[in-house]
Amino acid sequence: MTNRRWIAAAVATAGVVVGAALYIDEMETGHTDGGLPAAPRESVSVKKAGAPAEDRCVGTVPAPPDADAEETPLERTLARLDKLAAGKHSAVYTGMGVDEDKNAADIWRIPSDAFDKAACDAAEKGVKLRLHSADVDRKTLDALADRISEDMYRWDGTFQLREVGVDERGFVHVGVDDPKKAEPLVKKEFGPRYIKVEHVEQAHADVG
Repeated sequence: MTNRRWIAAAVATAGVVVGAALYIDEMETGHTDGGLPAAPRESVSVKKAGAPAEDRCVGTVPAPPDADAEETPLERTLARLDKLAAGKHSAVYTGMGVDEDKNAADIWRIPSDAFDKAACDAAEKGVKLRLHSADVDRKTLDALADRISEDMYRWDGTFQLREVGVDERGFVHVGVDDPKKAEPLVKKEFGPRYIKVEHVEQAHADVG
């Protein structure tokens, strides 16, 4: 598996990072699929890639004649996929990651023949799409992440809530100082589904 980097789309308040997240390969550039703006790359930590794709396709769409010379086929494909995910296929879309080394994108979605066809039809020539199954849509995950992060101080004295982010594979990552204390409380309050509680170190702002 390729090592991936976790990028927290961040609103940093009192050391807590709240927002969406995305897996990309360990490159200097990446892609976000909407939501809050991405945090600086220096804040990332290493994660492993998800499960193997259940299906895949290779794009055949030619580059547009007026294509920006600075844009790659992969970047143009990602822009088209963003529109599909925000449009009529939003009910099945979960998340997306980028594998620039292999000129590919990983897409998590509730299995849908219509979305799969639309996504493959949007891919530019040579761009690979790897499709993965999920059981929840992105809107549901975003709403859950918002609920968890709404009152970041409610757990003070029990544990520290340090990060909340949507994992593109279909769950909400909750970063805390003490998972053993935090997990039963968080899951009792918000339900056991789509939540993964993990230890994260305290974020420190750079000075200078």
